[in-house]
Amino acid sequence: MKTLLILPLAFLYLNSCSGSSTAMNSSENSPMHNGEMQNPESAKKHSPEYMPAFANQTRAKGVKTQAEYNVDVINSNLEKPWGIINLPDGRFLVTSKEGYMTILSANGLMITKVQGLPKVDTKGQGGLLDVALDPDFASNRMIYYTFSEPVSGGNHTAVGKGKLSADEKMIENPTVIFRATPTYDGKLHYGSRLLFDKDGNLFVSTGERSDLETRPLAQSTTAYLGKVLKITKGGKAAAGNPFLGNTSYKPEIYTYGHRNPQGLAMDEKGQLWEAEMGPMGGDEVNLIQPGKNYGWGDVTYGLEYSGKKINNGTTKKEGTVQPVYYWDPSISMSGITFYTGNMTEWKNDLFLGCLSGEKIIRLKLENNKVVGEEWLLEDRKERFRDVLNGNDGNLYGITDSGKLYRIAQK
Repeated sequence: MKTLLILPLAFLYLNSCSGSSTAMNSSENSPMHNGEMQNPESAKKHSPEYMPAFANQTRAKGVKTQAEYNVDVINSNLEKPWGIINLPDGRFLVTSKEGYMTILSANGLMITKVQGLPKVDTKGQGGLLDVALDPDFASNRMIYYTFSEPVSGGNHTAVGKGKLSADEKMIENPTVIFRATPTYDGKLHYGSRLLFDKDGNLFVSTGERSDLETRPLAQSTTAYLGKVLKITKGGKAAAGNPFLGNTSYKPEIYTYGHRNPQGLAMDEKGQLWEAEMGPMGGDEVNLIQPGKNYGWGDVTYGLEYSGKKINNGTTKKEGTVQPVYYWDPSISMSGITFYTGNMTEWKNDLFLGCLSGEKIIRLKLENNKVVGEEWLLEDRKERFRDVLNGNDGNLYGITDSGKLYRIAQK
């Protein structure tokens, strides 16, 4: 089986911070020169011959935050965290890939370990992954989650739900409502983000499981791999899905042609955005439009890890949607969020937690196009697994090293 290697960016950083709390400003966050971000422009491309389809589709002008802000590590003892959300009262609910959730107080202290979840396959990128609250959580206490479900023949991404017990220590009556088949004996590319829309339907992202054997399934309209799906709370195809009634498509499919989509977020206009890891280069941010093909398997700005071109170097193809933005080399984004908090100049900007890139990236958008990029917390050398637009107006990030970061206006 092919081993997934995400190549890190070889970037320099201007300052090194120590301690758990640090006040920062623009000069400490994004290396700049004459208004341009140095590192994206100077980093060696894997595919220099690949040209963007339009201006600012990659390596947009650097922007820098003017306001000062504090960076605090408010918990350093999380075990393999993957997803983070707020409970209605401002506390945090964090998943662990090991198969349980943790409830933290608003200041980051551990309160409760939540168990009772189904068995998960923790090999590779598997485990208990994302989490979402039912829009009616205040009355029904229902929680939704994704996990790599071990079954005969391998595993697959599954969506489950259950009720948080009154003492907050158990998920009661856990039920699997959806399985992203076919099952495959692998350990990579589960996708797995969850996001409710305003109508109470659930978006689910699924990966194509990485291997050459499964890659064509991202383009298959009768498989659930490499997709953004839209389902009801019961796991059925949502009303209004683009392929309802078309027997050539699974009815739950909302979009297809994705590689490993670990980021889903809704902007202030109600538009759905997705972020997915490319191979060697070609990480993408996409504006999701129902029924569209986003190209993976046929179209990419990245290369195989061997350096070989994919589909003879095809970066554009009729019938596929171009990414709004892409990176070369890769930054390996995972969770994403739109910011609506206390930092005025960050309002409605898109934030991405980066794994091999070891930073949080801020993208400034105008008219659904990227007009600026800023790198944050790069000095921390952390793999940021998920980011959260907090109920309290602050930005939060969890890392593979088990930390919970709070970024708050000074």
